[in-house]
Amino acid sequence: MIRFGPAGIPLSCKGRTMKDGIEDVHNLSLTAMEIQMVRAGTSEVPPDDEEIGRSIKDIESALVVGVIRNDEMICDPQLIIEEDDFMIQMNSGVTNSFGDLYKVGRMAKRLDISMSMHTPNYMDLGSNNELTSECMDSIMFAAVMADALGGDTVVTNLGLYHDGADREEIDNNITENVGMIMEWWKDTGLTPKLGVEITGHQDVYGSLEQILDLCDAVDNVVPVVNFPHHHARTRGSLETPEDFRELIETVAPYNDGRVYSIFAGVEHADGNEQRLTPIKKGDLKFDMLGECLADLKPEIKIISSSPLLEHDAMYMRIIHERYLNKRVAKALRVKKKEAEESANEA
Repeated sequence: MIRFGPAGIPLSCKGRTMKDGIEDVHNLSLTAMEIQMVRAGTSEVPPDDEEIGRSIKDIESALVVGVIRNDEMICDPQLIIEEDDFMIQMNSGVTNSFGDLYKVGRMAKRLDISMSMHTPNYMDLGSNNELTSECMDSIMFAAVMADALGGDTVVTNLGLYHDGADREEIDNNITENVGMIMEWWKDTGLTPKLGVEITGHQDVYGSLEQILDLCDAVDNVVPVVNFPHHHARTRGSLETPEDFRELIETVAPYNDGRVYSIFAGVEHADGNEQRLTPIKKGDLKFDMLGECLADLKPEIKIISSSPLLEHDAMYMRIIHERYLNKRVAKALRVKKKEAEESANEA
């Protein structure tokens, strides 16, 4: 199945909640939505008398994503809060409470909307400083929330190369830190995959080759094909349907034949993205991908990160349907011609 959807709540959505966004996505005949975890700041607060003895998912006054108990972070929604715990509370959450995530997830499933979550854009898992620890926590919090939503993927990037930095050391730090996250992920029993996206700048970790190496090294990590980023990073390499086919067939085996991807127009120079644009602008043409999809028929999710967001998600769906209709019409013509030739021979 091929799914299209926006990176965030549709711009045209009158409400700004996840529930409103999912309803709008469904009404627009789209079938995917990527929740944006724009800010991931947290506070550690002691529970009040009413919160003690309740589970994390039952706290309605705030979005609590875990607790600190005996200097250990525990992110189990069923965990009963004790007097000496400190609750990890998101200061700017994607919803009002953890329990709301389950309700929204059930609605998304009923409407056949495939959910996922994107961590904050600035991440640094390579420097091994205080920010690195905060970024690792952000990925883990996103994973717990995505799991409650019934989401299939937590999308993230992993870090950049500072001036004068030892790139090999940063690469090794990233692999080690992702490995620790995924050990915790497994121990916590979370079902989503960690999707690492291709990045659009040479000084940021995230070439296709780096991500595939990371997927080989760490279990449950999958590649996320950010088409405009890859196009910019490889100096405009995606020109034909065959270029897209090769990229899709390269990454699909890493996620049991499924592909998570992101699309937008892009302006780029010298192997670096300058800005994302509406799909009709720039030299990255969705028509080429649409033709590839009609032939290949992959299991793929395509998230619109275009400034036009849901408009371009719908545009991609329409273009893809046009190519499918052309294939059907061509097959019917061939079948009709063969039938006429058979009748003439008889």
